[in-house]
Amino acid sequence: MAFPYIRTMGTDVDAFLGQLARHLRPEVNKLAALLLQRLNGELPELWENADIEALTLEETAQHVTALLDLLETHPGASAPEAPPAALDIARLYARRGIPVSRLLRAYRLDHLTLLEQLQAEAPRLTGDWHMINQATMRLVAIGFDYVDRSSEEVVAAYQEERDRLLQRRLALTDRASKRIGTTLDISRTAEELTEVCTEDFADLVTVDLFDSALDETGTGPPEALTQRRVAQRSVLDDCPESLLRVGETHAYPDDSEPVRALTTGRSVLHHIAGTQMPPWVAPSESHGRVLRGLGLHSVLLVPLHARGETLGLVQFVRHRTSAPFDDDDLLLAQEIASRAAVSIDNARRYTHERSTALALQQTLLPRNTVHHSAVETASRYLPAGSRAGVGGDWYDVIPLSGARVALVVGDVVGHGLGAAATMGRLRTAVRAFADIDLMPDELLTHLDDVVIRMQREESPDEGETSATCLYAIYDPVSRRCSLASAGHVPPTVVTPSKISEALPEVPIGPPLGLGGLPFETAEFELPEDSLLVLHTDGLIAGRTRDVDQGLATLHDVLASAPDSLEEICDRLLAALLPGRPADDVALLVARTHALDPDHVATMDLPSDPAAVSGARRFASDVLENWELEELAFTTELVVSELVTNAIRYGKSPVQLRLILQSTLICEVSDASSTAPHLRRARTFDEGGRGLLLVAQCAERWGTRHGREGKVIWAEQALPAGSGPTI
Repeated sequence: MAFPYIRTMGTDVDAFLGQLARHLRPEVNKLAALLLQRLNGELPELWENADIEALTLEETAQHVTALLDLLETHPGASAPEAPPAALDIARLYARRGIPVSRLLRAYRLDHLTLLEQLQAEAPRLTGDWHMINQATMRLVAIGFDYVDRSSEEVVAAYQEERDRLLQRRLALTDRASKRIGTTLDISRTAEELTEVCTEDFADLVTVDLFDSALDETGTGPPEALTQRRVAQRSVLDDCPESLLRVGETHAYPDDSEPVRALTTGRSVLHHIAGTQMPPWVAPSESHGRVLRGLGLHSVLLVPLHARGETLGLVQFVRHRTSAPFDDDDLLLAQEIASRAAVSIDNARRYTHERSTALALQQTLLPRNTVHHSAVETASRYLPAGSRAGVGGDWYDVIPLSGARVALVVGDVVGHGLGAAATMGRLRTAVRAFADIDLMPDELLTHLDDVVIRMQREESPDEGETSATCLYAIYDPVSRRCSLASAGHVPPTVVTPSKISEALPEVPIGPPLGLGGLPFETAEFELPEDSLLVLHTDGLIAGRTRDVDQGLATLHDVLASAPDSLEEICDRLLAALLPGRPADDVALLVARTHALDPDHVATMDLPSDPAAVSGARRFASDVLENWELEELAFTTELVVSELVTNAIRYGKSPVQLRLILQSTLICEVSDASSTAPHLRRARTFDEGGRGLLLVAQCAERWGTRHGREGKVIWAEQALPAGSGPTI
């Protein structure tokens, strides 16, 4: 059943609404101004920025026009899409961090205010209150439909922009995690922070660190507020926003926001209203004019905290980016700064430990070139240039009895201060064992026991101590070299005629610390002026090069080796390590010398006490030939006591040997392994005073054991002016 009156009434209401819309169209701007006035009273925080205010005015006018268009042309149709300005302002609110609820409240207030204006204008067009009531009901229905439809689109645009911002922030966080802290260098880490954050987050980023954070010893006064500009980066060339340059020091005013942020440890979001520039932002009027010209409007101050300590301050500044920083930006900046602070602190601790380890290692390594008549030496030590840090590589040159010399090179597994300290302990142990003249294999066996004892002393969370070592002894009298290896690469030998790539029958024993496995000594003769090149594996092995390639390069360099040992070291490092080494490197190059046969005198003695007088005459004649008559009395006394001791307590064969080197060396050998020792002779004892006399006459004396017995030796200083001759 049809109701013609209702149909007619609906048509009349639509016509009336169209007439009302045409009546109000010239007043669009006035209506928009009234709506903005209402919003300004209800939501004043939406007009804190000029760009929001301008865009809101445009959006309000577009809303009024859209609603009047709907009333005039299609009052019965569904609500149109939201105007473009509405979507733009929704995205702007999302970027500014304004909650979407405030935007929807503004829509409701606009709708209510517009309905009130339309209802106020209706009586001016008709006196039919029934028509006015029907028109009001239709207006409410159309208005709610329009607000609902526009709100859905605006909320979707707002959420889309928020999602985009979230994705951008997640991407920034991801980039920060990958690109900040790639090195253990404080300055580079700070630079990485500025590079990442000026891509699409801030227009200027500065990093200031306390001097105490930059102090390698870590002992700087924490209360000092003086900071050093470590890094800064701007989207503009030459960083015009900052008066400071990298490397300069400064201090903020005591009552400034940066000082409060540093002392309280709380980050600060600071908006700069109008042209007012705080003194800590613009310390001079001229600089303030520059910043106002750039349009600087917001700053984030984020302290750098790591492990309970404040290291410095990061500033994030915006001027070219129109959107000011919001609370979400502050949280993002804090997260990035926190990552950077940990990386900076790691770099600081690494630098401190590395410096300490280097200082310890340099103290433990030979400080000066060792001058020895048996060999001429040159050496190099290079610490690792990677994250691994300083290791436990070492070398040593140790004078031994009988004009001999020991050459040592070793490598402690691991890096850092612990490895350097372990290296020092092992080097000390090697010197102690060398001082008692152990054979190379025996010395490594004792050193292996030392490492095993060190392992037992370690705590469970420490890595197991292990090391490699090569110990070689060179005798310039016989020109023989004996060596043993504990897991270490053998030396390269260059004779005057050729290079020996691998010494014949040089067994490589197990690394130190395994225990229970034997070491073997290899012996070979070296021509005079041969080169012995000892090194750790860091010289020949690398990330992009295997050991065979490294050895081939080493041999190529040595094939045309110059006379200067220092130049040989430089050429080897230049060829094998053009960049910073990935592992520590110890290099020891020795050129062998032979002792002049005229400076060695030997006499075989029968096992008969009557031979002692002949030994004394032999020594006296040799000293006269060497023009050392001043030493004749003490030398005859030493020879007499040592020969008597060997004949009485030793075994045949007995031999006397005199060596003229930098000192006068007297040696008596026999086939017995029993070692003599000093003892206190009693008043009526007939013996026991011989070695005491030897000890009083000689500068040094001792015993060394070999495969075929022992040697008792004593050294005397040469008279002034005689000097060593080789």
